[in-house]
Amino acid sequence: MTALQSDMAAGPAERMPTLAEATRVWAKIGCLSFGGPAGQIALMHRELVEERRWVGEERFLHALNYCMLLPGPEAQQLAIYIGWLMHRTLGGLIAGLLFILPGALVMLGLSALYVTWRHVPLVDGLFFGIKAAVLAIVIEAGFRISRRALKTPAMRLVALAAFLALFLFKMPFPLVILAAAFVGWAGHRLAPNLFSTAQRHAALGPPVTGLVDELFARGELTHTRPSPGRALRVLALWLPLWLAPVGLLWLTTGGGSVWTQIGSFFSMMAVVTFGGAYAVLSYVAQAAVEGFGWLAPGEMLDGLGLAETTPGPLVLVLQFVGFLAGFRMPGMLPPLLAGSLGALLTLWATFAPCFLWIFLGAPYIEALRSNESLSAALAAITAAVVGVIANLALWFGLHVLFRELRGLDLVWLSPDVPVLSSLDWQAALLAAGAILAILRFRIGMMPVLAACGAAGIALKGLG
Repeated sequence: MTALQSDMAAGPAERMPTLAEATRVWAKIGCLSFGGPAGQIALMHRELVEERRWVGEERFLHALNYCMLLPGPEAQQLAIYIGWLMHRTLGGLIAGLLFILPGALVMLGLSALYVTWRHVPLVDGLFFGIKAAVLAIVIEAGFRISRRALKTPAMRLVALAAFLALFLFKMPFPLVILAAAFVGWAGHRLAPNLFSTAQRHAALGPPVTGLVDELFARGELTHTRPSPGRALRVLALWLPLWLAPVGLLWLTTGGGSVWTQIGSFFSMMAVVTFGGAYAVLSYVAQAAVEGFGWLAPGEMLDGLGLAETTPGPLVLVLQFVGFLAGFRMPGMLPPLLAGSLGALLTLWATFAPCFLWIFLGAPYIEALRSNESLSAALAAITAAVVGVIANLALWFGLHVLFRELRGLDLVWLSPDVPVLSSLDWQAALLAAGAILAILRFRIGMMPVLAACGAAGIALKGLG
């Protein structure tokens, strides 16, 4: 076992962090969660698994696999899951809220600026540099996670197949994940060692263990034990919390009001948004432009551009849509106030269900960790997730480095390829420097983010 492997297999810290300590870390993650799901998952893995050892490698991936099966932003749901594991329902609430709050506040400010000045050069330069640094963080995380997760030939094949299915064939994200789960389940029935964790551990040594794992071993995390009574209590609390405001708006303002439309439409989106923001982008844009008249053509892409420069999940682009809906149909309210209320209502309808999915299902997912068939299915999903992260990282990298992409139409293949003449040399320079700093010189994430942000401001200012 190498020194790195020995360090990775070392035991966790001595005590569970207090809720206040965990809150500070969740706030840090929320403020730095750039780069879409790939960057956010990479950041949480670094902070929670590698640096602090609060949760072990196997449990982190097990939770991520479950979140990948759910509608909504998987990275935020992963934060809720781990927060719940560590500090019960309050921990899950804090982790989930802090994951979206910084980005939501920034998005609200940028939405207001969008309808007034339309551009903010200083902010644009800052996030330009940060995106280049995030690209390096995502690449480093991809290498790290793939080394831990893909230690059998079958898992490497599943990861490659998932990447090709998404990048070349544009297959729907839920179909890729479900296919991987079926492959894992069927593979276990035919040859139990295909997705065996024992083989992976033998190849790389013991997995990273965490505080949560030790507490499970001692039987101390009693709140994770499932029961029908607990499930009914979760449903009785969270279903009304999610849907009651929408029903109240319908009763008080009528079915045709913009507020009822926002609440109903985005509540429906919350249960069909498998695969994140891009999976529903075209449908939301069509409904918002042609169906409701909230946006002008092309403004959805402006909102996506704003969401890509803010921390938090990319589905915060829906907050931009809700803001413009309220701003342009304010009724008796000042437009900026109406826009802010529309953004708040959109946030509620979009993210409240995420807490329901985790608090309801996580105890059962934890209880089924010892089920070998389910473990094999989730192990295959783990492999597919590596392919998903690779595809997201490639997509993110192409959009950072090139100003223009075009889609190829080659019979069954439809990948997006860059227009080489549109290479952004400033972004390429910053990204190359960040990659060298992180991979070659092992400089920490915060200094690299700060340096790239400052360089982005300088470059945009010079431009």
